[in-house]
Parts: sequence; structure tokens; C-alpha cells
Amino acid sequence: MRAEQLLPDHLNQDEFNGVTVRKGTVGAFLENARIWVTLSAPEANKMIAEHDIIDALPALRAIGIFDVFEIRDAALRKFVESN
Repeated sequence: MRAEQLLPDHLNQDEFNGVTVRKGTVGAFLENARIWVTLSAPEANKMIAEHDIIDALPALRAIGIFDVFEIRDAALRKFVESN
């Protein structure tokens, strides 16, 4: 399946398993995860990333990302599993 088959260019979001998922959700999660695990990242940036990760979890779970991929960083994995 190609990305445009799942979410065509003219759509910015769709509903998966009853949850609205926006284009960019996975990419934003990856960027926030990188910030969250970076020891030298400013604490304010980490807090924003943490908030954004929590907000994205329902959408990420709705598309089944954690059924296929496992978070390698143990602390981040534990954080995601607990929220």
C-alpha cells in the first residue's frame, strides 16, 4: 500500500478505529520522541514533546503502530505504555 492510498493528497485526516488521525501524526511522534530521549535537549522542549506525545497516543494506537513497532528506548517505551 502506498501512502496516498491510505490518505490521499486532498485529505489531511481520516478516521481509524473511531479516532481521527491527521497526516503527520507519525512523523511528529518521531520528532517528539527524539527530543524526549535527547539528554541535552532543553527541559522546556522535553516537556512540550512529552505533552505532544501523550496527545498523539490515541491516534497512534488507533492505527496500530505499537502492534508493529517497538520503541527501542526503554524509558520512552515505559512512558508510552503508562499513558
